[in-house]
Amino acid sequence: MIYLDNSATTKPYSEVIDSFIKVAANYYGNPSSLHMLGSQAEKLLLQSRQKTANLLHVHPHEIVFTTGGSEGNNLAIKGAAFANRGRGRHIITTTIEHPSVSEACKQLEDFGFEVTYLPVNNEGRISLTDLKDSIREDTSLVSIIHVNNETGVLQPIEEIGNMLKNHPKVIFHVDHVQGIGKVPLDIKKSGVDICTLSAHKFNGLKGSGILFVREGISLTPLISGGEQEMKFRSGTENVAGIVSMTKALRLTLEKSHETINKITTIKEKLLSELSGIKNITINTPENGSAPHIINFSIDGFKSEVFVHLLEEDDVFVSTTSACSSKKHMPSKTLLAMGKGQKLANSAIRISLSGNNSIEEVPKIVSSIKKSLMKLERIMG
Repeated sequence: MIYLDNSATTKPYSEVIDSFIKVAANYYGNPSSLHMLGSQAEKLLLQSRQKTANLLHVHPHEIVFTTGGSEGNNLAIKGAAFANRGRGRHIITTTIEHPSVSEACKQLEDFGFEVTYLPVNNEGRISLTDLKDSIREDTSLVSIIHVNNETGVLQPIEEIGNMLKNHPKVIFHVDHVQGIGKVPLDIKKSGVDICTLSAHKFNGLKGSGILFVREGISLTPLISGGEQEMKFRSGTENVAGIVSMTKALRLTLEKSHETINKITTIKEKLLSELSGIKNITINTPENGSAPHIINFSIDGFKSEVFVHLLEEDDVFVSTTSACSSKKHMPSKTLLAMGKGQKLANSAIRISLSGNNSIEEVPKIVSSIKKSLMKLERIMG
């Protein structure tokens, strides 16, 4: 089996699974309880918060544990919008955000907020000039994805952060879910106020996430209750999930240099091979994209059929983001890039991890060619 859907989810490290089982079995107390079992769980929670902060080079009180990327993005966007609506109800984002951002923004429009959706060029990048020109007196939030989950295109986060320093009332949120461990981001240096991470994108378990919230930033909680997580997010903490996520983050960042070099080599080899295949159009830009994502379209064929043909050969890829793939909708990212309906309907995403190897490339290319030949025979 060759697994190439790592942008949807990654295989957990065995150490992470072991850590989860150990904590779940032996430290099952509620960290809010006053007795010994509660204190043991609370100690693990505090240790995880400190370690996570150290790994991200931020302060422990700036770390909020969540259930993952979607909750983190919703808390960041809705929480910041509602908490700061007195200073303005204008939000800026892009046309190529993950659904957990774009849908949150659409929901805010129903509450009377105004959202500017920045267009992108044919490579999928926003214009810094467009962003600058869109900032108004009542702009309270800018939310920009770092690594696009479909094409891997990078947005200039550090440049955006530097620009927004001239607008200190504007909160800067970054969806860094696809970037962690693959595309370095210095959160503090880049002027990011809120940053979203999700454990299962860096070889952790599903159901845990991290939201960096810079000291001094106000968020309106979306979940009311016992006021856990610095009052930003109520609910009994998933201590086993958090401890294992911290381990996954440490292992990922320790291996990141080696992983980046490895997957970059694989990506370059795959792009070289794919660019020579008839009927394939590469959508991922040649420069300025993440090392683990390749997006291409197959001329004249539906992407869902192609995914299943590759699956028959034990090669697993995806179409658009996992959140949208079962809706059978064309890629909104490719449409925003001006690729057209035909290419947007036939998009395939290959996403790599450190578990992949250069030795897999011939098999991947062979399976793609074989599947294309089958499609051509079927379609006549």
